[in-house]
Amino acid sequence: MKHLISALALVCIATSASAQVGHLPENSPYRDLENSQEFTFYYGHYDAAKDPIGIAPQDGPMWGLRYQIHVGGPAFLTARWGHVNSQRVAIDPTKTGTARQLGTHNVSINLYDIDLAINLTGQKTFHHIVPVINLGAGVASCGCTVKDDPYSFGTPFAFSFGGGLRYAPGGRFQITADWNNYLYQLKYPTSYYVIPTGGTAAITGNQARSFWKNNRALTVGASLLFFR
Repeated sequence: MKHLISALALVCIATSASAQVGHLPENSPYRDLENSQEFTFYYGHYDAAKDPIGIAPQDGPMWGLRYQIHVGGPAFLTARWGHVNSQRVAIDPTKTGTARQLGTHNVSINLYDIDLAINLTGQKTFHHIVPVINLGAGVASCGCTVKDDPYSFGTPFAFSFGGGLRYAPGGRFQITADWNNYLYQLKYPTSYYVIPTGGTAAITGNQARSFWKNNRALTVGASLLFFR
C-alpha cells in the first residue's frame, strides 16, 4: 500500500507539471510597464493633402511634444502639440496672368489634440515592444496670411487617429515610432470665385468652397518615463 501511494503521488506531480503552460517569469517575453506617465519629444515628416488649386499649406518637417498618463487598464490619455514648417503658394485673385502669382511663402502649422491611446499588449511589453492605437480630436492653426491674398486657414476642428510602436527596454527611457492622420477642413475665400476684369476667376467650375482633407504624419520620438 505504501508503494502504491508513493507511485500515485509521483503520477499526480508529473501530470500537474505537464499541464502547466507559459514561461517562468524570468524567461517570459512579457514585461510589466511600471511607469504611469511619459513625456515625449518627436520629429518626422508631415504629408499635407493637396488642394485643387494648390494654395493650402504643403508638406514639411514636423516636430512636437506629447504628454501621456495612464487612466486605467490598457488606456492612456494623451495631450499632443505638433509644429510643421511648411510653405504655401499665394495668389491675388483680383489680378490676371503672371501678376496674379505672389510667390511661395514660408508658413507654420500648429496641431493641438487630445487622444485616447490603447496599448494592444495591455500594461506589458512583448519582447520590449508595445503596439499602440489612438483616436482623438483637437484644432489646427496656421500663420498663412500673405498680403493681397485673402486666403485664411483659420482654426478648423481636427480629428486625429493613428498607431505606432513603443520600444521600452526597461528603465526611464523608451523609443517611439508613430503614424498619424489629421483630418480637417480647408476653405476658399469667396473672392477666389470672382471674375476680374479681362480675366478668369482663380477657381472655375463647381469646386466647393470647403472640403475635408487627410494629412498624414510619420514621426519617431524619445520618451522620458516617470511616476510608478
